[in-house]
Amino acid sequence: MVRHAESPYSEGSERTRGLTPEGKKKAEEVTEILKNEGIDVIISSPYARAILTIEGLAQILNLDIKTFEDLRERHFSNEDYIISDAEFLLAYRRMFSDPYYSLPGGESNTVCQNRAVAVLKAIMEDNKGKKIVIGTHGNVMTLMMSYFNSEYGFDFLEQTKKPDIYKLQFEESTLKEVTRLER
Repeated sequence: MVRHAESPYSEGSERTRGLTPEGKKKAEEVTEILKNEGIDVIISSPYARAILTIEGLAQILNLDIKTFEDLRERHFSNEDYIISDAEFLLAYRRMFSDPYYSLPGGESNTVCQNRAVAVLKAIMEDNKGKKIVIGTHGNVMTLMMSYFNSEYGFDFLEQTKKPDIYKLQFEESTLKEVTRLER
């Protein structure tokens, strides 16, 4: 799992946001870390920042990036729902303590987790025995990991970086080990 590199936030550009100059530099580090890991398949969220973070790796390995819509970032609320940063942080924490809670027009943790895990299970089934890179988002990554191990929750998400790389090792559909990769 590769959480995307730093991306400049701008209202209304959720799908198309690129990477900051620092994010581009860090994406190159992701390539360096993963280029000798024996990667067979590269998959991503359809959002530009996730693709751009792993694009260099795909080029070096001469692999296509397959995108899956259901790996997209979590939808937090309607576009017209206005909330302060402080209120959002409280709501965000509540989403992890109450997995069915959502802001108006947004996805709950349960809804987001269900869609992302369904895709992850299909990816694992279709690519048994292969090493897979998945370009993703912090929230979606955390929810997928917490499906297999409840230790991965809000506190874990809060300590992740942009970018961040986690190697998940599965035996069948059981998560056996998680290792954070870094230089």
